[in-house]
Amino acid sequence: VRLVESGGGLVQAGGSLRLSCAASGRTFSNTGMGWFRQAPGKERELLAAFRWLGPSTYYADSVKGRFTISGDNAKNTVYLQMNSLKPEDTAVYYCAAEPRLWRITTTEYNSWGQGTQVTVSS
Repeated sequence: VRLVESGGGLVQAGGSLRLSCAASGRTFSNTGMGWFRQAPGKERELLAAFRWLGPSTYYADSVKGRFTISGDNAKNTVYLQMNSLKPEDTAVYYCAAEPRLWRITTTEYNSWGQGTQVTVSS
């Protein structure tokens, strides 16, 4: 599965951005998707995830109530709506597909996007 992210950029604190991740290729084998981020000097962090089949959705405590993950099955696209952004949200954001485990909190995915930079100024 090939993933292409878009929507990153520079935004002031309190602002919003929507990231998109378009999947192509063997998408029929993809059971779910997730959004991660990695800030300089920090480990990659799972922010949100969902499964195409079933209502399971996960949010990390750091983004719960501010970020929303959603998917458009017809377009093979997943979105991350980010509201009330904070300077500490500054990072490279990655989408991932084809989770290796069904567990919603898994960080093991077979396919990764190239990443998109999100910078939040104070």
